Amino acid sequence: MSVLRKFAGQTAIYGLSTIVARLINFLLTPLFVRKFSPSVYGIFTNMYSWAAMIQAVLAFGMETTFFRFLQKHEDKARVLNNSFFVVLVTSILFLCVVFSGTTDIATWLNNGQYDSDYAMYVRFFAVFLVADALAVIPFAQLRAQGRAMRFAWLKLTNVVTLVVLNLFFIFCIPWLLVHIPQTTPYIEGWYRPGWLGYVFIANLGASLLVLMLLLPELMKIRLQPDRALLREMFAYSFPILIANISFIINEYLDKLMIPKLITGERGISDNGIYGAVSKIAVFLSIAIQAFRLGAEPFFFSYAKNENARRVYALIMDYFVIAMVLVMVGISVNIEWLKYFIEGEEAEQKELYWSGLHILPILLLNYVLLGIYMNLSIWYKLTDQTRFGLYISGIGAIVTIVLNVIFIPRYSYVGAVWVTTLAYGIMVILSYLWGQQRYPIPYRVGKNGAYILTGVIISWLTFDMFDRHLIIGNLLFAAFALVAGLIERKTLMAILKKQDR
Repeated sequence: MSVLRKFAGQTAIYGLSTIVARLINFLLTPLFVRKFSPSVYGIFTNMYSWAAMIQAVLAFGMETTFFRFLQKHEDKARVLNNSFFVVLVTSILFLCVVFSGTTDIATWLNNGQYDSDYAMYVRFFAVFLVADALAVIPFAQLRAQGRAMRFAWLKLTNVVTLVVLNLFFIFCIPWLLVHIPQTTPYIEGWYRPGWLGYVFIANLGASLLVLMLLLPELMKIRLQPDRALLREMFAYSFPILIANISFIINEYLDKLMIPKLITGERGISDNGIYGAVSKIAVFLSIAIQAFRLGAEPFFFSYAKNENARRVYALIMDYFVIAMVLVMVGISVNIEWLKYFIEGEEAEQKELYWSGLHILPILLLNYVLLGIYMNLSIWYKLTDQTRFGLYISGIGAIVTIVLNVIFIPRYSYVGAVWVTTLAYGIMVILSYLWGQQRYPIPYRVGKNGAYILTGVIISWLTFDMFDRHLIIGNLLFAAFALVAGLIERKTLMAILKKQDR
């Protein structure tokens, strides 16, 4: 089997589970936007943006560190034990801080006003974030062992549980109250119609269930910290931690800043619109996540092969093509995809749909993000993780400064363009520094041409053809056909199992 076929096969398994799981989760979006107004959905967006930031801290860069040290050290069990020990310590400290300061945290999140609901949200988030953090290393171990089917099953279990619990609280119980009055005495004493907290309870239940199902992997871990190894791992992981935080700032800070920089109901409502429109871009986000799950262990394990750099460049080629095709495919089909964020009331619907014009920019941002993730392998393989800190830090500074300037004036429109600029700078810096220290023969001109073509088609569909479904899909089909003809020789070689 060729190298690329093996890589594609591994990524396909992780990708299929990720795609199915995220698509099932995506189907909750219509339910949420019908149930919650943009202002309430803005709270949802804000809380989960904070969750993404905290997840990066709790993991402490240990996932990437785990894969790197598996390659460097023969004692795999020692690497596993120490990686998990770090995550466990950060999780315990986090729980102590949150539960001792819940009131202050909740008051700050609610713009200085204490609300008992916010306090409950904070506790729910603290517990399920810790559950997710403690699952990071066991999941990484499954990937390192090539146990993709168990990985996929656990991920699907998580999201199916999440969906079932959401449907139970938000749909089934109200239905029971209306259609089976006999259940009322058992429900009305504790149930709160339209309460956002049930979404977070569902997340909590799903995360705890998966952590329990990971007990076979957790039972193999021994809490035997090795000071020498921990120092070595910290030296590698700390820049990754800071880089991950900076990266999360680039992706999520705008959703945290909008309610702060645009005060009152408008800020919360705009955040809800931004969050809902971002959900339509989930398909591209899924593809990038699936790629990362398969790529990271592959890149590390294949690094010692003499043709590794050529293979990495080829992977980048087809990654860019795939991502641009997804970007264009979503853009030209927005006229039916928009019904996934259709509010229950006409006014609500118009509010959510008012943000659709930013979708092509959001999609381009995900393409740039995926390219950066692909490029970042050079500093991970050469143990120069400080460059990840530098690159993400520069991107974070750009994000913070420009968001402060543009969000008050342009709201989420300014935020999404700031993200484009930040990701563009990160891609350029990573490429230039990487070519100096670990040259990989990327075909920049070819990949740039595909991206530019995708951007032009998306622009034509939105601005010139007023999101016309037939014209947009004809352009998409023509683009896909031309790309297939250009790449047919390489694709045929891969399909014929020729090792490239």
